[in-house]
Amino acid sequence: CDVFVNDAFGTAHRAHCSNVGVASLVDTAVVGYLMQKEIDFLGNAVENPVRPFVAILGGAKVADKLNVISNLLEKCDTLIIGGGMGYTFIKAQGGHIGESLHEDDLMPEALNVMAAAKEKGVNLSLSVATVAADRFANDANRKVVDIFNIPDGWEGMDASEESLEHWKKIILESKTILWNGPVGVFEMENFAHGTGEIAKYVAQATQENGAFSLVGGGDSVAAVNKFGLADKVSYVSTGGGAMLEAIEGKVLPGVAAIEG
Repeated sequence: CDVFVNDAFGTAHRAHCSNVGVASLVDTAVVGYLMQKEIDFLGNAVENPVRPFVAILGGAKVADKLNVISNLLEKCDTLIIGGGMGYTFIKAQGGHIGESLHEDDLMPEALNVMAAAKEKGVNLSLSVATVAADRFANDANRKVVDIFNIPDGWEGMDASEESLEHWKKIILESKTILWNGPVGVFEMENFAHGTGEIAKYVAQATQENGAFSLVGGGDSVAAVNKFGLADKVSYVSTGGGAMLEAIEGKVLPGVAAIEG
């Protein structure tokens, strides 16, 4: 072929024959419109944000996002950590988290993140209370408990109203918002409230306050679609893994092959 146009941002973080390989064999290799949008929006949001800049990270595991957190601490004013990954931070501080999802081996890293945030003047915001359940099921018994005192046999499943009110204020005051990861088990209807509220706050900040909002990652994208808010945020990224690696500051092979 004479011209190769790569418009697959979702695979840009992988060096595959279909993106890197082809680009190296063709004289004219360029990015498509969608790929260009992703590069521009991510670059502007992370590298040149209008402040205040809040990053909202959720999901299950700290391990998946340690490098992302490290890079964001250099860029953002506030970092909200919710969802399953938050319990590792709570346990690391001596909290009792019951049966909640956590990673014991990453507790030292969690403490390092908190120390780094303090040193850099970044507001690190964790849940203050959680909607706990006595088993991992939609029809489980539920109760709101202090995040540091989750009873044995119970696990944190969703963000509480108290946590959400605190996060709402931060989000509505922000001018750049990056959201990756749910703040509860939103696949279950009884534990979807927190993630739905975060989606509403991000949409409200965008529509009413003129904030630039970038939503990415499979679960976050599913959430804004589920709550009918995808068209109310500034941009919904098409690449979860690629977006995270871009936020980490990594060079994406699919982009580098063309720019090179």
